[in-house]
Amino acid sequence: MATSSDDMKQEYTFRRYNDGDDEWGGLSENIFQASWSHKCPTYVHRTPPCQGSCPSGHDVRGWLDIVRGMEKPTGDMNMQEYAFQRATLSNPFPSVMGRVCPAPCEDGCNRNMVDDFVGINSVEQYIGDQALEKGFQLAAPGADTGKKVAIIGGGPGGMAAAYQLRLKGHAVTIFDAQEELGGMMRYGIPGYRMPRDVMDGEIKRIIDMGVTVKNKTKVGVDVPMADIEKEFDAVVFAMGAQAGRALPVPGSDAMNCITGVAFLAAFNEGRLKAVTGKVIVIGGGDTSIDVASVARRLGKITVENEKDRPEHIIINQTAHDVAESAARQGADVTLMSRSAIEHMPAAQYEIEDATREGVEIIGQLTPVEVIKGADGRATGLKVQKLEADGKTPIEGSEYVIDAELIVAAIGQGGDWAGMDGFANDRGLANADKNFQVPGKPGFFAIGDIVRPHLLTTAIGHASIAADSIDHYLNHKEPVSRPKVDVHHWNLLAKLRETDHMPSEFHTLSKEEVIKAEGFAKEIDLGIRGTSENDFAVHNYEDRSKAEIISSDMLFLGHFKQEPRHKRDHITVSAEDVIGNFQERLVPLSEDDVVSEANRCMSCGMCFECDNCIVYCPQDAVHKTPAKDRTTGRYVYTDYSRCIGCHICADVCPTGYIDMGMGE
Repeated sequence: MATSSDDMKQEYTFRRYNDGDDEWGGLSENIFQASWSHKCPTYVHRTPPCQGSCPSGHDVRGWLDIVRGMEKPTGDMNMQEYAFQRATLSNPFPSVMGRVCPAPCEDGCNRNMVDDFVGINSVEQYIGDQALEKGFQLAAPGADTGKKVAIIGGGPGGMAAAYQLRLKGHAVTIFDAQEELGGMMRYGIPGYRMPRDVMDGEIKRIIDMGVTVKNKTKVGVDVPMADIEKEFDAVVFAMGAQAGRALPVPGSDAMNCITGVAFLAAFNEGRLKAVTGKVIVIGGGDTSIDVASVARRLGKITVENEKDRPEHIIINQTAHDVAESAARQGADVTLMSRSAIEHMPAAQYEIEDATREGVEIIGQLTPVEVIKGADGRATGLKVQKLEADGKTPIEGSEYVIDAELIVAAIGQGGDWAGMDGFANDRGLANADKNFQVPGKPGFFAIGDIVRPHLLTTAIGHASIAADSIDHYLNHKEPVSRPKVDVHHWNLLAKLRETDHMPSEFHTLSKEEVIKAEGFAKEIDLGIRGTSENDFAVHNYEDRSKAEIISSDMLFLGHFKQEPRHKRDHITVSAEDVIGNFQERLVPLSEDDVVSEANRCMSCGMCFECDNCIVYCPQDAVHKTPAKDRTTGRYVYTDYSRCIGCHICADVCPTGYIDMGMGE
């Protein structure tokens, strides 16, 4: 039969063999002997790359499978609450992270080998927003242990640590120097990227678990460190790195040279309402983009009083007069980076938005000197062009950019006032792989104070640190962390949840064996096999703590190309940017969320497609009886019929089947 014209036009997503794959290897590389093999299928659970790429170790595949309807809720839960409970096992901020996380999980998604990654962030935002709208609560705290933990800092890391420790039953007190909790979530990210009611709702859920909060209380200043050590059984440093780094060039001590952290804090506290003159931002990361975009939204004013200059507002903790700032005009903002624009670490869509909003972005440029006027204020910044490597200066390329305000967003450090002996030479904290402070029993450190990075990184630190603290409080040695250190889906937990737990194990008596076999003989009462018993989980191997499943282990030909369901992104022009602080992301509808979750390939876990059943030539693969069926236990193999042809493994889209039995 000739190939139809429609088939000729179809765009396939997979090739079993590529051009040049025409050489036969040695017979030892082939498992076949005539029409059969000594190897039979077994079911192997591995970690998907989305989860392996997530710093907080989210069970991404798990909650996507719930949203798509593959894994069913138990009890009275609906899909939304069940997905929320699964998502918050690792990260209690789904609504926040669904908006602001740069989503390294999407970069790792195996779907990129077919068409485009799954929009994980958009589904996460839906889960979080539904939870806030419907009042879902986090899991209940564990039984009280009588142990008390002090957490210094109420940012995402500190809050996540409080949540994980309450799940284990430990009492938690958060000490935070600011008036409100949130850390860099509140004081470093503008509200148009993350609405404050969303953040406040997710913080409140954690506090409602019985967390004590002491705001406007700086440990080491308002409360002596010695008192903290005396009152608490363990201490967590989670205060973030909210001390920005100054420019390392001559003249950077000018008053109108400030840090990006200080600029954003003054804006987010509601004090800074306008800038003056030309603003230069030095950086290239997300913080520098936020500074530049905020400056454009604030607009500039002409000041008559020295006290209204932005640096005085920021440094002296005063506030702009609203009436004066109402007369603002478009601010002239330049962002410069050592990297080429296409290599800047900021998210690409943020770079595009900033450019559209009127920010001038210049790559391959480095600051050389801050030029000062007679009054000691900066009047400009001398810069030098760099080669394409972003490191090598170009001789004779220096020039001066006029500036009224210079903002450095080039790195951060910690504030250790009153906490002597804990900071390293970089102003951060040392911590081992279990986030214990070396040589300081009972002290732990997480988040930006260890290594400035993403919000989700601090949340991931919190989970590991909570385990370490729990072991410390119970006088146990820290456990060895797995190679793939994430929140793993657990088959036994799923069997327990669905009332499918294996029966209790016991060794058969001589009489039971005789009765079962129907004759008497001398026997070994030990268990030689489990294939006929229901006290074992048969033909399942959990490699999730050791392996991340790659795309070449999947049958990509199963998946048709399907465009990603993208959130609408409200763009703002340079003419309309002043005073425009509305949220830019428009959430997906529920139908689009479910459709997007359906694009997930469920890498490393059966998603019940029936391929192995349909294509088995021996009728050896069958559905598990409905009364015994649950996620991960959808099919079984009748090994008395299996000839080891490995067709089931070839056509398994998710890589859940290995030809491993019999080795």
